[in-house]
Amino acid sequence: MQQKFIIDGGKPLIGEIEVQTAKNATLPIIAASILTDEPVRIEKCPHLKDIDAMLDIMRHLGASVEFDGDNLTICCRDVLLNVINSDLTGKLRSSIFILGSILSRCRQAYISHPGGCEIGLRPIDLHISGLKALSVKIADDRGVICCDGSEMRAGVVNLDFASVGATENLMMAGALLDGETVIVNAAREPEIVDLAQFINAMGGRVSGAGGSVVRVTGVKKLHGCTYRPMPDRICAGTYLAAVAATGGSITVNGIIPEHVFGMTERLKQTGARISVHKNSVRLTASERPRPIHKLETNVYPAFPTDMQPQLCAVLARARGSSVIVENLFENRFGYTTELAKMGATITVKDRVAVIHGVEKLSGAALNASDLRGGAALVIGALCAEGRSTVYGVEHIDRGYEYLEQTLAGIGASIKRVDI
Repeated sequence: MQQKFIIDGGKPLIGEIEVQTAKNATLPIIAASILTDEPVRIEKCPHLKDIDAMLDIMRHLGASVEFDGDNLTICCRDVLLNVINSDLTGKLRSSIFILGSILSRCRQAYISHPGGCEIGLRPIDLHISGLKALSVKIADDRGVICCDGSEMRAGVVNLDFASVGATENLMMAGALLDGETVIVNAAREPEIVDLAQFINAMGGRVSGAGGSVVRVTGVKKLHGCTYRPMPDRICAGTYLAAVAATGGSITVNGIIPEHVFGMTERLKQTGARISVHKNSVRLTASERPRPIHKLETNVYPAFPTDMQPQLCAVLARARGSSVIVENLFENRFGYTTELAKMGATITVKDRVAVIHGVEKLSGAALNASDLRGGAALVIGALCAEGRSTVYGVEHIDRGYEYLEQTLAGIGASIKRVDI
């Protein structure tokens, strides 16, 4: 059943929220649970569309999956299949994570090309070339990636780009190999560290995560464990951006402040007042945002591409002009045509957006076509005058758990309605 958000904007947001567990950390951890035949318990697992899609893949492979409230138990005692078709992978970009863990466990894998948000090409060539460096034989048979890992062995992989997904895939692929797998130019995102800690909690030997060189010393067997993934830094940034746009004051609890440093520093530039505590960040905004002369997205610890749309929504009401350069995904500005329906003045050429701030936005009917762009539309609607309707809620549900309930809890007028 399709749903929409109805939002009456113009209300400041005030209160406290507890941030959810990170989707982008939980997905590879679920994939890594294939590496052991013992039960794995993931605490505070978020209830999201993307998590559901990954769990469908796990069930298809023969895993038992059981939720007990917010805690998820996965047991891969019997991995019955190593074939994943397009009906399953087409819903989820992160389905590619399964490749490294299946190969490590079964040495054979067949997976259709992954789906996900239409924000750019997002090629998987780094995953493929990395696995080939570990002596995996790979062929593409009419859209199916056929992998033969019968001669897999540890080795050195030099990534041309610090890809998060490729780094995580290679960490899983090397976990059960004899010898040491070295990943050079590895991604440094906090989610990489989280996956390494999870593998180590199962008895693995991963070192260097968070730096540019990650070393995976293979072990004969991994065991089950209980693990709580990291808090969601992008969700935290989204709620902070919403208050920077609407005005008000919010405390985001249960986060790791250094994970959101790149975001909070930029929000300070918009005039928001921010104080950082041990496990929380407080933001107060009382005036129209200031413009940001130039903002460029890049890999961690730079400003994350997953926060680019939300900050653009903040800058749509700034007292001047701002420039955003998107360095990672070529189609990530699609949401700007929807913001324009509310009166935003944004000019996009190639990977550059010029935002001329306006005094006010007006409510409109909006269509979300991807996850983070959808979050930007919600922020725009929250600070607009009048009523907005946001369609395409299923995209937003991929990454935000109970978004409307969280926002309503801090004063937003937002409700979910069946179409």
